[in-house]
Amino acid sequence: MKIYRLHKKQNLPITIKQAWEFLSDPKNLKTITPDYMGFNILSGADRPMYAGQIIQYIVTPVLGIKTKWVTEITHSIDQHYFVDEQRFGPYALWHHKHFIKEIDGGVEMEDIIDYKVPFGFIGQLVHPFLVKPKLEEIFNYRTMKLEELFGKY
Repeated sequence: MKIYRLHKKQNLPITIKQAWEFLSDPKNLKTITPDYMGFNILSGADRPMYAGQIIQYIVTPVLGIKTKWVTEITHSIDQHYFVDEQRFGPYALWHHKHFIKEIDGGVEMEDIIDYKVPFGFIGQLVHPFLVKPKLEEIFNYRTMKLEELFGKY
């Protein structure tokens, strides 16, 4: 099975502390997710992020089909990075690394997502015109929302 990668970087004119406070609060994920995805946290967002945290969501990624998604924060180093991995959900594999670092006049945020689509060969066939464009759209929305919230770099 093929493993795909989505890699995004964004610079924002905020401090690393502001970036971390926003990104490490699971409740803020709803703010930077398109409304049509019907994103709703079921449990696990009652405290700031920590390694071992399990967060359960309902999302509607495609065709109006509600899907339960369970992720675990597997690694977290305050104001540097965290990793979330899918434990149950729409992907055969989901490993998402979030890095933040100070740059002149702000922060650089970097997302690296390694993922595998389900359904073997059929999943690989639909990836280029269904899965990949949907992920690009979601992360482009995040870029736009973060700029709305914090300004352009």
